[in-house]
Amino acid sequence: MEEGLRERKKRETRQRIADVAMGLFLAKGFDNVTVAEVARAADVSVNTVFNYFGTKEDLFADRQDVVVDLPARVLREREPGEGVVRAFRRDFLDAIAGRDWRYGLNQGSDVFAGIVAASPALVARMREIQEQRETALARALADELDAAPEDLSPRLVAAQVLAATRLLGAYAADRMAAGEDWTGIEPDLRTQAERAFDLLESGLGDYGRAPAAGASRASGGDDGDGDPEGDEQQGEGH
Repeated sequence: MEEGLRERKKRETRQRIADVAMGLFLAKGFDNVTVAEVARAADVSVNTVFNYFGTKEDLFADRQDVVVDLPARVLREREPGEGVVRAFRRDFLDAIAGRDWRYGLNQGSDVFAGIVAASPALVARMREIQEQRETALARALADELDAAPEDLSPRLVAAQVLAATRLLGAYAADRMAAGEDWTGIEPDLRTQAERAFDLLESGLGDYGRAPAAGASRASGGDDGDGDPEGDEQQGEGH
């Protein structure tokens, strides 16, 4: 459906307010900026700011809806025959190659992390967003694999996979904050990522594997021969 003029103007206004707010946060720190300052700098009223953003923290985390949905999207878009861990391995390595923001690998992510670390309110909000991401991924896993309500497997898998990606992103951000160049960080991050996903895959195997092209969907777990990955995993180069 094509975006109408009114919707486009609302989207542009929201984006302008968020961009102005982020500029102020970068210059002064999150806790040193008021919503009234953001409104003045964006040339809107305080009420207009709150029409688009429920809280000051929402101004900083203006893409939180997208961020929360990203892990479930990786699950939904995994390739035929691809398990959950393999899908996240591929997605994370692709993000390294493109320095994509979805895992905090983009230029300036260390500055973003520094602003968060300096504000207890933002630390709490980022923790809340991480919990929402984990819940959304666990729910998507449970729905797709038709897991019983008492089955903790989807929650355990979601927690482990997202803990790995979060720690890998933090590893890169810490090195960027220390002034290291990306050309030195990238190969080490890739090695750390391969090691992390190897550890996960050795335990989780093909849990949540998407059906092969033309095959019916099977439940999570092994493929019935006692070896979840078999020779296929051993033949892969990482």
